Amino acid sequence: MRIWIARPEPGATRTAERLAALGYEALVAPVLVVEATGAPLPPGPFDGLLVTSANALRPASGWRRIHQVPVFAVGARTAALARESGFTAVKTAGGNAADLVGLVGREVAPGASLLHLAGEDHKAEPAASLTGAGFRVTTHIAYGARPVAALPAVVALAFGPPSTLTGVLHYSRRSAATACELAGEAGYGGAFAALRHYCLSADVAFPLAEAGIAPHFVAEQANEESLLAGLRSGFR
Repeated sequence: MRIWIARPEPGATRTAERLAALGYEALVAPVLVVEATGAPLPPGPFDGLLVTSANALRPASGWRRIHQVPVFAVGARTAALARESGFTAVKTAGGNAADLVGLVGREVAPGASLLHLAGEDHKAEPAASLTGAGFRVTTHIAYGARPVAALPAVVALAFGPPSTLTGVLHYSRRSAATACELAGEAGYGGAFAALRHYCLSADVAFPLAEAGIAPHFVAEQANEESLLAGLRSGFR
C-alpha cells in the first residue's frame, strides 16, 4: 500500500520511517514548508514557556537566555526536541491543549508570566484557558508554514493513470486544505477525493468535509499513534 505523507519536514521523513517499519510504502511530498520567522523574543522575564508544536523550536538554539526557563511541552516529541535544543527543565503534557493547561495549572501558580512559542496559524488554546485562569500569556510567533507553488510532481505522477496511491495522511487543517486545493488546481481533484483520507483530528478533517470528501478515518486522540493505528485497522 502506498501512502502519501503531505505534512511538512522534518516530520514527514520521520513518519515515512514509521510507515516503512509497518510495511507500507511512503510517498513523502509535503505541501507546506515550515520557516522560522526570525522575530526577536519578547524581553520577559517569563516563568514558563508553552510549546504546542515542535516547529516552534526551530530557532531555539539561539535562545540561550531562556534555556533555563521551564518548558511545558504539549507532547513527548516536542519535549524531546526542547531538551535537544538546550532547555534544561522540560515537562510533558499528554498530547493536547487541555492536557497542557492542566499541567501548567499543577506546576505554576496563577499570575505567572508565560511565553507561548507558536506558529502563525495557532489556535486560541491553551492561551485562552490559561488567561482565564489568571495567567499572563504572551504569544511569540516563531514560525510559519508556506504552501508549495504546485502539487508535487511525484504526487501527480502517482495519481496516474494508473494510480499507485492508496491513501493520504493529514496532520493539520492547513496541510489538508492545501493538498486538496493543489490537487484540484492540477486537475486531480477526483483522484484526490478517491484516496483513503486519514486525519489526525476532526479539526484536520474539516476542510475535506467542506470539499465534499468523507475521511476514511479520524483519530480520537490527536497523536500519531492513534492515526497510525487507524491506518493499520483500515487495511486489515
